[in-house]
Amino acid sequence: MLQEVQKSVDDWIREIGKRYFSELTNMALLTEEVGELARVIARVYGDQKPKSGDLRDDVKEQLAEEMADVIWVVACLANQTGINLSEAFAASLRKKYTRDRNRF
Repeated sequence: MLQEVQKSVDDWIREIGKRYFSELTNMALLTEEVGELARVIARVYGDQKPKSGDLRDDVKEQLAEEMADVIWVVACLANQTGINLSEAFAASLRKKYTRDRNRF
């Protein structure tokens, strides 16, 4: 599934975006997108009260959009650096099932 995400991102960039931003720019964009997600979560689930315009009427849709933006930039970085996210995630999951099996 993550391979499909990576291919979809790559197809869009090649057809419409024309080029990838540099890895450093994408890292900065990832930080920005994670910050936007954090802002929504802090105001919905945390102690901060939302200011006018912070939250849309459909908060779940707003959260989904911010999470998808994070995935988009991670896919860009993976494509640029030759990482297969499906394989990387499978390895991470195996690690969780072995190393962390009795941890929690």
